[in-house]
Amino acid sequence: MSVGYWIVAGIAAAMYFGIGGMKLVSTRAKLLANPQAAWANDFSAPQIKLIGLAEVAGAAGLILPPAFGVAKWLRIPAAIGLILLMIGAFITHRRRKESSIFPLIPALLVFVSLFL
Repeated sequence: MSVGYWIVAGIAAAMYFGIGGMKLVSTRAKLLANPQAAWANDFSAPQIKLIGLAEVAGAAGLILPPAFGVAKWLRIPAAIGLILLMIGAFITHRRRKESSIFPLIPALLVFVSLFL
C-alpha cells in the first residue's frame, strides 16, 4: 500500500471510529441531549447502534486487511459501505434542514472515501 493510502485511510478510519464509537457507547437519550445530534429523533436506539456498528466495522475494514496483508480486497467494500452510510447521513441532515455545515461533513467523508 502506498503512503498516500495510509494517510487518507488513517484519517478516515479515525473519524469513522470516533463517530461510530460515539453512537455505540452513547444512549439515544444522551445523543438527543446534544443539539447537534437532533437527527437521532428520526431513528430508534437499535438503529443508532447499528449505524455506529457499521461505521466502526467500515473503519476496521479500511485498516485491518491491508495492515495484515489478508483479504486486502475487503477495503473496497468497506469504503463503499461507508460511502453509502454517509450518503444516508447527508440525506438525513438535508431533509431535517439543518445548518449547512452538517451536511458538508458527510459529503467530505464520501469524497475522501472515494479515493480509498
